[in-house]
Amino acid sequence: MASGPAPFSDIGKRARDLLTKDYTFDHKFTLTLPSSTGMGLTATGLKKDQIFVGDINTVYKGENTTVDVKVDSYSNVSTKVTVSGVLPSTKVALSFKIPDHKSGKLDLQYLHHHAAIDSSIGLNPTPLLEVSAAIGSKDLSLGGEVGFDTASASLTKYNAGIGLNRPDFSAALLLSDKGQTLKASYIHSVDPFHAVAAELTHRFSTYENSFSIGSSHTVDPCTVVKTRFSDNGKLALLSQREWRPKSFITVSAEYDSKAINAAPKLGLALALKP
Repeated sequence: MASGPAPFSDIGKRARDLLTKDYTFDHKFTLTLPSSTGMGLTATGLKKDQIFVGDINTVYKGENTTVDVKVDSYSNVSTKVTVSGVLPSTKVALSFKIPDHKSGKLDLQYLHHHAAIDSSIGLNPTPLLEVSAAIGSKDLSLGGEVGFDTASASLTKYNAGIGLNRPDFSAALLLSDKGQTLKASYIHSVDPFHAVAAELTHRFSTYENSFSIGSSHTVDPCTVVKTRFSDNGKLALLSQREWRPKSFITVSAEYDSKAINAAPKLGLALALKP
């Protein structure tokens, strides 16, 4: 399905990833233990201020089935079972959390050469219904999403967008927050080692405008440096090093020019995969 459009949620993703992905201002540790039998184990710990939370995630991948079970530090158990190929070009996922008996959800994804459709329904007496769709091609797609709460008989969201993707650039225009926010984003690959991106947001209700600009630079095959500046005066810097295959150490920093008496935020993320 490489020739078809990506799901609606991927419209604007390339610029969004450059501006936000991997930035963290906490302390995070991730250990992944793969297995040749299809079973994988991932342990994650996150220290935010004086609070520490963690989880253990086990994933089993079969020929057409993936089972994902996560247990967090509050003894909540999240399970997701994904089955592909039930029908041509479809993927079905069943997810639920214990002890939340109302958390059950059924997801269905359909990918076609000219369309990508995602739907979700809660498995409870008053479910939340969500549907998103994108039509077009891998280069140009137009889509939207709708959420409906059967308990209140009201729409929880309705968004629309259009995205243009080429190998060296991507542009997107999104109307979100029930038509109250307009976002325009653009990313351009200057060369294989350098890229720049920008996002402009306009809120119709308050007539406010905001923007973020950023860049990504591949210093060497193992090191990436990213920068970001926003209109609120915040400047962020990220350095990520692949110190061994599939193992990364990421250092992030953010300085708020409008809070001159506050110390810059610093974050460290360590991901190990033996």
